[in-house]
Amino acid sequence: MEAFDLTLIWALIIGFGVIMYVLMDGFDLGVGILFPFAPDEASRDVMMNSVAPVWDGNETWLVLGGAGLLGAFPLVYSVFLPALYIGVFLMLAGLIFRGIAFEFRFKSHRNRRWWNRAFCWGSAVASFAQGVVVGAYIQGFAVEDFVYVGGPLDWLTPFSVLTGLGLMAGYALLGATWLIMKTEGAVQAWAYRLAPRLLLAVLVVFAIISVWTPFVDAGVRERWFGHLHLIWVFPVLALACAALLWRAVSQRREGQPFIATLGLFLFTYLGLVVSKWPVIVPPDYTIWDAASDPGSQLFLLIGVLFVIPIVLAYTAWTYWVFRGKVRPGEGYH
Repeated sequence: MEAFDLTLIWALIIGFGVIMYVLMDGFDLGVGILFPFAPDEASRDVMMNSVAPVWDGNETWLVLGGAGLLGAFPLVYSVFLPALYIGVFLMLAGLIFRGIAFEFRFKSHRNRRWWNRAFCWGSAVASFAQGVVVGAYIQGFAVEDFVYVGGPLDWLTPFSVLTGLGLMAGYALLGATWLIMKTEGAVQAWAYRLAPRLLLAVLVVFAIISVWTPFVDAGVRERWFGHLHLIWVFPVLALACAALLWRAVSQRREGQPFIATLGLFLFTYLGLVVSKWPVIVPPDYTIWDAASDPGSQLFLLIGVLFVIPIVLAYTAWTYWVFRGKVRPGEGYH
């Protein structure tokens, strides 16, 4: 198998891992973002119990994507870590705090409010940091010979702050539609009320970023507006998912809102990927520039092809075992 083929396969694997993480961990981050706005403490118990059985398994995809990126495209780390060190640190710190809160909140009574805050702020900081990283990737990096030559805060710009807030709103929408599907009664009614407002917020941010991005990256502007492409099918499908979501919430459907929100994220992600493809370190370096030795890629690929089916199998089994509604007094803990 040629290096070209291996590099392309690895790009697809890592892209798959990233979107799986976004889709599967996004809703439990969203539940954390919504935590302080819940009607009462009993509702917070239900919210946390709805994601407690699956949240740590969802983060497997983050580990898989990061490890695959290091093995297949090691030169990317020589740019991303110096450029995004503070943002990545904030993301990991947020994930640690929310992970601890999962374990301690149910066991603590006197200090439960502090674990509520740790769960909320950990989720919010991790989500915002992920969005900022996406914004920094769209902007590009100051790179010379695969060495980052910019400053430690170059990633923090008005554009990246907007993408950070946008991802927070998107994750909150995922969390609200997840609660519609997994809960009933007062919590579900509250989530129904939140979902349309969050969808409007996501669409507003989406529109602003769509207008702003061509001015941030000339390559993206040329790809989208140079001449007509099939690339335009992705925003059309994303808007179709938004319309389906609005209708499903209005009709009080339970499963459709969550599926439509997943579709909204999926098509937005695909639109971003095709906007930058095949660049992996903007603005100039492609996946083939950053690829590791073909022998290393092949060695890692053999292991990954065994791991991914196992991860998919136990993930599907977990969701099957914990299917159905989460009710007050019931839960994983």
